[in-house]
Amino acid sequence: MRAPVRAFVAEVLGAEIEDVRAVGGGDINEAWALTFSDGRRAFAKTHPGAAPTMFPREAEGLDWLREPGALRVPEVLAVSEDVLVLELLSPGRAAPDHDARLGRGLAAIHAAGADGFGGPSDNFIGDLPQDNRREPDWATFYRARRLEPQLARAADRGLVSRAMRDGFARLFAQLEELVGEPEPPARLHGDLWGGNCFTDDAGAPVLIDPAVYGGHREIDLAMMRLFGGFSPTVFAAYEEASPLSPGADARVPLYQLYPLMVHVNLFGGGYVSSVERALAALV
Repeated sequence: MRAPVRAFVAEVLGAEIEDVRAVGGGDINEAWALTFSDGRRAFAKTHPGAAPTMFPREAEGLDWLREPGALRVPEVLAVSEDVLVLELLSPGRAAPDHDARLGRGLAAIHAAGADGFGGPSDNFIGDLPQDNRREPDWATFYRARRLEPQLARAADRGLVSRAMRDGFARLFAQLEELVGEPEPPARLHGDLWGGNCFTDDAGAPVLIDPAVYGGHREIDLAMMRLFGGFSPTVFAAYEEASPLSPGADARVPLYQLYPLMVHVNLFGGGYVSSVERALAALV
């Protein structure tokens, strides 16, 4: 951890940092476990060269998910353009009711709602910018603020196959019919794969690393199914608390398209075939 970042954290938290230990930070960030002179400990993320708003927006997203009080979300201790400091969570073994609590808690967070499709502010998914300007309806938002920007980015990198281009053209022509029944905007985590759900030392689920916005709740659930890591109990508890509208299973490929396109742009063309299969299942 660079000296100016250490100095900022020490000043904000009012104690000297006595120990800095590198820990796993995922695919994007560097991560550190900090021990302070007063005995406190914290978790810090840094990302040299990150966009100036990346960590402030993540901090806002964590606070937004915490507001409903439905699931544990790490407390933000300090934030700047260069670092995000959170309470340090100790890992544990999942309690017997962990999965049911996760499903019910996610349903409650979704039900807390958002002011519209989009917002609260532009942020990031991974280190890709995420345009959260609001649109009047979900189909327009999903096309204009989610799928089209990722498709354009992939095209600029030469990653769009003919099957993808033709499939997206057909999809956009039918999108209003495919998105499902109108629902109020849900409060979304936005990047809910298995690595972004943590189990604390009390055995409870914890949500981390969000990319929040207001949108259709099925997109969080579809991403949870995309890479695995969540048991059937999670989804059953969710649906018991907040039943899905008819046709939700058929819409899973539609709502997996956005995270798949993000993966095309973050990690390359290995995900193109997955995008093509999702499109073929829809149109």
